[in-house]
This record gives sequence, structure tokens and C-alpha cells, in this order.
Amino acid sequence: MIEFDHASFTYRAQGDEGRAGAVDVSLTAHPGEVVVLCGRSGCGKSTVLRLAGGLAPRFFPGTAHGRVSLDGRAVDALETWEIAQRAGSLFQNPRTQFFSADSTGEVAFALENAGWSPEDIRQRVGATFEELGMSALAGRDLFRLSGGERQKVAFASLWATRPANLLLDEPTSNLDLPAVADMAGFVARAKEAGCAVLVAEHRLSWLTGIADRYVRMEAGRVDRVWGADEFAALSAEEVRRMGLRMRSADEARPVVRPPVREAPNVGQPTLGVPGGGAAPAGDGGPAGAAAPARRAGPRCAARSAGASAPLLSARGLAVRFGERTVLRGADVDLREGEVCAVVGANGAGKTTLCRALCGFERRARGTVSLAGRTASRSARVRASSMVFQDVNYQLFAESVADEVVFGLPRRQARAVDVAALLVGLDLDGLEERHPATLSGGQKQRLAVAACVAAHKQVLVFDEPTSGLDLDGMRRVARLLRELAAQGRTVLVITHDLELVACACDRALVVEGGRVGATMLVADHFDAVKRAMGVSREH
Repeated sequence: MIEFDHASFTYRAQGDEGRAGAVDVSLTAHPGEVVVLCGRSGCGKSTVLRLAGGLAPRFFPGTAHGRVSLDGRAVDALETWEIAQRAGSLFQNPRTQFFSADSTGEVAFALENAGWSPEDIRQRVGATFEELGMSALAGRDLFRLSGGERQKVAFASLWATRPANLLLDEPTSNLDLPAVADMAGFVARAKEAGCAVLVAEHRLSWLTGIADRYVRMEAGRVDRVWGADEFAALSAEEVRRMGLRMRSADEARPVVRPPVREAPNVGQPTLGVPGGGAAPAGDGGPAGAAAPARRAGPRCAARSAGASAPLLSARGLAVRFGERTVLRGADVDLREGEVCAVVGANGAGKTTLCRALCGFERRARGTVSLAGRTASRSARVRASSMVFQDVNYQLFAESVADEVVFGLPRRQARAVDVAALLVGLDLDGLEERHPATLSGGQKQRLAVAACVAAHKQVLVFDEPTSGLDLDGMRRVARLLRELAAQGRTVLVITHDLELVACACDRALVVEGGRVGATMLVADHFDAVKRAMGVSREH
């Protein structure tokens, strides 16, 4: 059982000084109960989990008040190893909690630290893989697994100890929908086993039929509490007004916009980068997207007058990693002024395809053309920019403001309105902060700002809405439409059905390293949902 009795926590770390992460929180997750913490980013969900897991204030400096207990024992009176025996924690990025290089060693790690005998460890590890339907992942190199596979291993590593309590912090933010369904099965299994489960989550649809209560937080406080039936009875509009994501795939509706080649042009500068065209503001339908974007500039208008030729084309694009073929003979055509979703299961080859198209993959073979001319790898690199899923690998500067223009020629850097870019991405006021002190969502938006400032023709975003609330997703959707309105080609690798519905013109399906169907989102939305695995989603 997980209990909070008037618990409060105020941060003391750099960048968070004086921020109240939790204020007078009182709630209980009983054995066999799943309680969902929801609300806008920064509302205090993660802080509540950190208190329950003993991470705050032990690893996150600050001041705590009130009482937090696990199975009747006050967390602040427990040793770290005692907390680990009582509660298993699963974070958004599993790589932050791995201690081994292979999956079997990772699942065994907690048991080894608990002093189990080698024979008992072998039996429990094997039983855990089998129970969770993960036998194929045993003995695998963790760094060669997909994001979804890593998250499964992370869950198995905490499930191996059979904890009485589970603390899950946005466990599905980087997963495709089939992997989300697997996570739902894991949580349902834990519930049936009598675990008390506390989940902080933006993606709510997978918890339907599993969650017993929903707790909405606002500014560190418990704002509203619903039973499962009460939450299901809320209208979709009520849920959106509270800043919450959709509760089922049926609530997603695609935005119908003019075909790219017919869209008129406008000429308003936007995003702090010269020469852009602005997408009109507005909610743009049920998912809250920007209104249908329009393209900018005479070059765009000239190309759109007829059946415009593709800006980026690939024929027979293939990539091999040693003996393994990860991309097989891909043929792709991408037009300027469109946002194209790249969808498919974890490990299907989506990121590899985009890296190969942009020239970032040295092992790629095949022919790629840019604006009708065969383009070398270096030429594509000069024309392309990519925001990676793990943005920590592409943040280099000492301040947020410097990061936006990092690596740009001096003249080009001076032309960028850094302040406008940061305002548009809700990063204003953080100009002097070191990127390492930002939250995960803020780091991601900073990488997007740097990508936009580089003013490349082809832009790739790898899971740009992972871990974002509804407001953050809408902000990214508007940004993507504005970039397309400037005549750029925008590729979005995503598992986010809401983002696809409100921001994307087409969806390109990747299955087993092969490029399958390419569909207009508005015309074939049901097929897009099936391609994204919605039929398996709770």
C-alpha cells in the first residue's frame, strides 16, 4: 500500500530553487488498485512518485513535510535497500536505470543485490521472462534493443523481485501502440497479483479498463479525483479543457486540409527565422491542432501549381548492420510543404530510414535525389536536420540561448530571432540556463528550436511529443505545420496518434525494414490507426 498524508516537497536544486513539486498531497493506492496521476507537465506527478520511491529528498535535494509510507512504514525511516524491496520504480527512459549490458543480467541484478543464490536467480529470471512473454528477449544486448524492448526488460527487472508496490513514471511515452498494449498487460498482471500501482501518465488510453481511480494534479496539489466510471463519463471536451490526452483512439479525428500542391501561399515571417510563412492560429479540431497550414514563398507556389515533383526521392535504399538487414530496398517520395508521419512498430526501421534519407547513415546503399538531382550523402546532410529521440546527444552549448544557434555561421546566427523561437516553444525565461538543467520536455523543445534555426530544407523529428501533455503536443503540432508552411519537408517518426491526426498530411508505414503503404491521413485514418497498432491498444 502506498500512502501520502499531507505530503509536501520543495526543490532546492539548481534551476528548481523554491519550486513546490508537491503541496499537501493526501492519497492512497491500496493493494490490487491502480491509481493514475494525470495533469499538465510540471503539475507534480513525478514529484509524488519520487517521494514514494525515496528519491526525494535523497537524490533530489529539497525540503519534505508530511508523511509518505510503503506498507505502513514511513519512507524516510527506511534504508534504500528496504525501499527497493517494497517498491519497484519504472521511469520514462529505461536506459537511465540499467546497470548491465545484457537483458538477462539486468533482470538478475536486483536479485543478486538481495543476496539470492545463483540457482534461485536463474530460476526466477527464467520464470520472469516466460511469465511476461519475453523469452525472445533473454540474453540480448540492451543497446541493440528497440525502445519498447528496453522498456519491457526494465519492467521485467523490477517484476523479478515481485514487489508489493509499483511506481511507474510515464512508462509508455516512447512505446509504439503494440508495446503499449503489452505494458497494459503487465500492469493488469501486477494488479491481479495484489500490487498497489501508482502511475504518472499523459497517455491515458491504455489504462482504460485497468485504472481504478484518476487523480488530476495542478500546481503540485490534488485537484480532482474520479473513479474509473466517473472518468469515463466525462465528455471528450471536458477532458481536453483540463489539458489531458485522449482516453481512447476513437477520440482522435484527423484535420482535413487542402492537398499540398493546391495550398495557397502566404508570406508572414514566423518562428524567429527569416523567410517563413505562418500557419493560422487556432485549435483546428478535436485534437487541438493548428488550423490547416498554408505554404509560403514564390518557389513553393510555383511548385504547387501542378503535380509538384518530389523534393526528396529514394530508390532501392538499403542498410545492413553486419549480417542483419534493417532496411530493404526502400522507395520513397517526399514533397516540400508536407508533414509526413513515419509509423510502424518499435524496431521496424523508421529511424534508420530517416537517417539514410538525410545522409546520416554511412552504411546506406541506394539512390537518393534532392530537388530532382542525385544527391551525395554530404549534400543531403547539408540540406537536412534531425532531432533525435534522446536529445542529450545533441545539446552542446553552455546556455539555452547559445544552444539555439550553436554551430551556425556567425552571419546566419545573427539573423535568428532567438527570443521569438524560445517563446514559441515555451522556453522563454530560460535563456541563461544550462541545457543540462532542463527537464526532458524542455531539452526536447530546445533541440527543436536549434533544428528550426538551422533553416534546413528537410527536417526530421524522432518522437517529438514523447512525454508531452496535451498543450505540449498542440504546440509541437503547430510548429510542424508552420515549418511545412515555409515550404520545408517535415518527417515525423511517431507513435502518437493524436499528433498524426492533427499535424500530418501523409503516413508512411515501415514494417520489418520495408516501406509499405503511404496513405493520406485524412482519407485513410482507420488504415493509419491499424498500421500504428491501435487494434491492440486498450
